[in-house]
Amino acid sequence: MSTNKQSFGINYVDLDTWLHRLNGVTKFLLFITWITVVLTTFDLRIIVPLIMIGLYLLRATKVPFKAYKPLLIGTATVLSMNAVFMFLLAPNQGNELLGSTTVIMPIFGSYAITQETLFYLITVTLKYFSMFPIALVFVFTTHPTEFAASLNRIGLPYKIAYAVSLTLRYLPEVKSDFVNIMHAQQARGVDLSKNVPVFTRISNIAKILGPLIFSSLDRADEISNAMVLRGFGRAKSRTWFSEKVITRTDKLMMSGLLVIVILAITKRVVETSLFWYPFG
Repeated sequence: MSTNKQSFGINYVDLDTWLHRLNGVTKFLLFITWITVVLTTFDLRIIVPLIMIGLYLLRATKVPFKAYKPLLIGTATVLSMNAVFMFLLAPNQGNELLGSTTVIMPIFGSYAITQETLFYLITVTLKYFSMFPIALVFVFTTHPTEFAASLNRIGLPYKIAYAVSLTLRYLPEVKSDFVNIMHAQQARGVDLSKNVPVFTRISNIAKILGPLIFSSLDRADEISNAMVLRGFGRAKSRTWFSEKVITRTDKLMMSGLLVIVILAITKRVVETSLFWYPFG
């Protein structure tokens, strides 16, 4: 029986790029600004450039494409399925939002592919996808401890910031445990390939998730006990080993991000139409 080695993951990659050298606060604010802009617009004239800039930044991290290729494919697949379900549940949503109906291909009953619905689904799908590259950029270039220090620096209690740091650092361990348990179960004859029926495959996956959950709980208990023994949480504040100095470049970027947020919110408040539709 052959096994497929898992070679991908979502975790910090220690490289020397200009993105890695930015302060964690700057990268966190970049991420928040990006999400704010995306959530306040349905304008493809903004969304498409955001995707292009995001992919450029993702390439600038110098992380090999094969490291996030499965994530890219998975995200595109999920968003495509989401578009199909949106059409099945509300086939006339695009027509109602854009105020017109231009039938491209009738299907049956009230179901018909219209120019407005197609444009609506493409806009929504690209809108969601535009958040994917910047999320990877943030994770690939920001060390969990540095991120926790950044959150604490902008006012978040250090206990919550440290919990976020532990979560991010724990993700690679969960992935590693999943792969090890999967290989161990496959060695015992548990088949996860397409050669078995779907329900059998789901049942076999449960044989992996069970041990994974219990091992995760054991590790969480060990970490909790270790933190208690070291007196974590007794002090009102703490210092951070990985905290970076905010440089002039960071300050300039923060100023630019603030301007972008103000412009995005202002555009959303003053615009009369939620969607940009060039064919109306």
